[in-house]
Amino acid sequence: MNRLKDKVAVVTGAASGFGEGMARRFAEEGARVVVADLNGKGAERVARDIGAAAIAVKADVTQKDEIEAMVAAALDAHGRLDIMVNNAGFTHANGDMLEVDEPTFDLIAAVNMKAIYHTALAVVPVMERQGGGSIITTASTAGLRPRPGLTWYNASKGWAITATKSMAVELAPKKIRVNCLCPVAGETGMLGLFLGEDTPERRAQFRASVPLGRLSTPLDIANAALWLASDEAEFITGVALEVDGGRCI
Repeated sequence: MNRLKDKVAVVTGAASGFGEGMARRFAEEGARVVVADLNGKGAERVARDIGAAAIAVKADVTQKDEIEAMVAAALDAHGRLDIMVNNAGFTHANGDMLEVDEPTFDLIAAVNMKAIYHTALAVVPVMERQGGGSIITTASTAGLRPRPGLTWYNASKGWAITATKSMAVELAPKKIRVNCLCPVAGETGMLGLFLGEDTPERRAQFRASVPLGRLSTPLDIANAALWLASDEAEFITGVALEVDGGRCI
């Protein structure tokens, strides 16, 4: 239960879903966790449940100054930052690509793409001074096998995957590993948007497309992130890890 002993992790979008799963799992393995989310009360609930190993920070990842404040909070509390998880995400509803309005498109780009840029600006100098670190982004199977109905979301996740691989190459000499997770749709608040509507029929239809026969869970994603963040994966960088029950085969 000490795979992340003495490590400090920041997880965005950690008030629910995959991010909450990662924050809890990291803490179980010895990490001190900054639970960051736009939903400040939700972040406080998760941090309170975790206990002394966690602090909550309200952060809007579309805002550079709030990302900087989030990183500063981690450094103020713990003096270091070893793991940065870009998990916060946003999508448009499943449907016609031409019906997605510009404000929605801009928000997808800000949350799923530009936030990765801003967190890199904030954390890479810190990790370089420390002698290394791990950056993990929650991408998606949508970035690997895009399907109709989520075009602009798919594109943002494809961008995240390419950014991951490029950052991995550039930051390798600094001993900073950069990887991403590609989950299949799971039990999160965004499921209804991915499916178009969250009904038993739509769930059954989607499950039928996953060889292992179910949706992903926060624990599935958390366990994959835990491995990537741990020293067990010290030779792993630039990977887009499919956590999808075989969906992308």
